[in-house]
Amino acid sequence: MSLPMIPAAKPIIGEDERRAVDAVLASGMVAQGPEVKAFEAEFAEHFTPGRACVAVNSGTSGLHLGLLAAGIGPGDEVIVPSFTFAATGNAVALTGATPVFADIEPDHFCLDPESIRASITERTKAIMPVHLYGHPANMPAIRALADEHGLMVFEDAAQAHGASLNGEQVGTFGTFAMFSLYPTKNMTSGEGGMVACATEEIARNVRLLRNQGMETQYANELVGLNNRMTDIHAAIGRVQLTKVDAWTAQRQANAKFLDAHLEGVTTPPVADGAVHVYHQYTIRIPGAAGAERDRVVTALREEHQVGSGVYYPIPNHRLASLAPYAPGLELPETERAAAEVISLPVHPSLSQDDLERIVTAVNTVVVKAGA
Repeated sequence: MSLPMIPAAKPIIGEDERRAVDAVLASGMVAQGPEVKAFEAEFAEHFTPGRACVAVNSGTSGLHLGLLAAGIGPGDEVIVPSFTFAATGNAVALTGATPVFADIEPDHFCLDPESIRASITERTKAIMPVHLYGHPANMPAIRALADEHGLMVFEDAAQAHGASLNGEQVGTFGTFAMFSLYPTKNMTSGEGGMVACATEEIARNVRLLRNQGMETQYANELVGLNNRMTDIHAAIGRVQLTKVDAWTAQRQANAKFLDAHLEGVTTPPVADGAVHVYHQYTIRIPGAAGAERDRVVTALREEHQVGSGVYYPIPNHRLASLAPYAPGLELPETERAAAEVISLPVHPSLSQDDLERIVTAVNTVVVKAGA
């Protein structure tokens, strides 16, 4: 009898979320109503105290509107990592600005301050680190660079709900921060994003931009988009917000078990003063080429029924869509990570038996592969 597959990720949607959605449907107010307003306030209080949050229909929309609200546009450059999901670079390009790809540091997969420094030009307007996998980027060094060169800082916190560094919450470091609410994130609204804003001016600009450029109906103040969140999605998010801390604690406990028992791989280190929320638990197979890593992924799935993910096998500066912004660019740490990383299941639905099976599978496959 074959074992059940352990999924790489597993959204948790229960009866509480269903009841909340039913209540919205019964109310007849399903778009940009009281649930959205309440969700914005509760999210801000929970994750980014003192900052206004604006709900939108996706994380990518959040990045795009945040950039526009901050005045980013044609002729500007924004420094971003290449080792991330394409939405980071896409959002910059969609404003008409140029994404400039910098390298990562090897331990935490986040922007390397020295690579940022080497990437700054007279056209640079901002730095946008990604708190990848749920680990905060080196914000003290990044803010120091930004202050030195008169640059703004934006945060792609899509994967980092509740992460912090030296007691400061992710999402409170820059002009704006975006949190994703996609189904596989640490919490979800079904689909959606949240933009945490440092000033009321930025928050108002995001509100205008998400709603066709108007605050008062038919009094359009600027050219905008339809990037609103529905009350259906906000209702799901409000319920999830009451559960996310417990889920994060379970992710951290699962990661601690994996740290203690995995062999032959590099487990994810945590920086001093950092709180890692483990959206992904990402190991390295040191020295592996991409094909070797992919064989391990296949063996985990086919021989042990353990799901996993590779985030991200093609760096942004190598993608056909974004490579024109980075002709001839070499980012050695980014390339190495793209060939070596595997993200193992760490989600809060894992049982102790699941965790033990993941450990056995990885330890067996990596030894057999000679990685």
